[in-house]
Amino acid sequence: MSAVMNETAQGGKSAEKIALENNKLHKRLCRLVGQAIGDFNMIEEGDKVMVCLSGGKDSYALLDILMTLRERAPIHFDIVAVNLDQKQPNFPADVLPGYLTELGIAFHIENQDTYSIVKRLIPEGKTTCSLCSRLRRGILYRVADELGATKIALGHHRDDILETFFLNMFFGGKLKGMPAKLVSDDGKHVVIRPMAYVKEADTTRYAEVKGFPIIPCDLCGSQENLQRKQIKGLMREWDKKFPGRVDNIFSALSTVVPSHLMDHALYGFTTVKADGVPNPQGDIAFDEDPCATPTETPGFIQLQPRA
Repeated sequence: MSAVMNETAQGGKSAEKIALENNKLHKRLCRLVGQAIGDFNMIEEGDKVMVCLSGGKDSYALLDILMTLRERAPIHFDIVAVNLDQKQPNFPADVLPGYLTELGIAFHIENQDTYSIVKRLIPEGKTTCSLCSRLRRGILYRVADELGATKIALGHHRDDILETFFLNMFFGGKLKGMPAKLVSDDGKHVVIRPMAYVKEADTTRYAEVKGFPIIPCDLCGSQENLQRKQIKGLMREWDKKFPGRVDNIFSALSTVVPSHLMDHALYGFTTVKADGVPNPQGDIAFDEDPCATPTETPGFIQLQPRA
């Protein structure tokens, strides 16, 4: 009976086809996470990777994929899962310890009542996420020191990175995203985002396939960041109306041309001089369409005679 119901829920697909699609999804996630790790040299021989486990779909997926890759990797690295129990009302404190014990992975549960601090400092009805995040970050840095972790792994995916990019651009006036690898603000830790190439739709589907015991993020009653919600809706609309646009934007984050932006602190515009040497990457000064197909001779423009 359950098999029939599952088949109906999957749009009438056969069990074999569902299993094939699930296997492809797992392989895709492993490939994309492995590619990101390689591209940014995220994990090295002898690393102890602290995986920050919130109880959400993304951090569960990250831990699961890293455990798979650890078995296949040509190098040795250790994993320790860490959850910060912030004493939010109705937080199911037994879920993660039970899941991780059954998984057989080393883990640590850090108990800190940041919830009371946030509720005391943030007025009722205001978003608490910013302060909560800062408090959580400081605690996790300390825990990483105590556990001897050499890398701190977060479960942010491609959509998180793009949303942050647009938030900074639209509301902060900066071209700034969420890097795949960085040094923490205290200068002591390397933070990595191995799922930087993974789409959120894939982590959502993977969580369903694996049956992760999801813990909701709204236990504190905080409002979702409305600006991020707007950006998420905008990206969803683009994905439907203009397939490939979001992929192109993400690709642009790793294909930056500083000479064609406006940051004079990043590029030496003040010292730019004409030297008479053709430059294929040079500006096409009179080109009205920046997306036009390049001419056969890069950098050379044929001016059309006036009618």
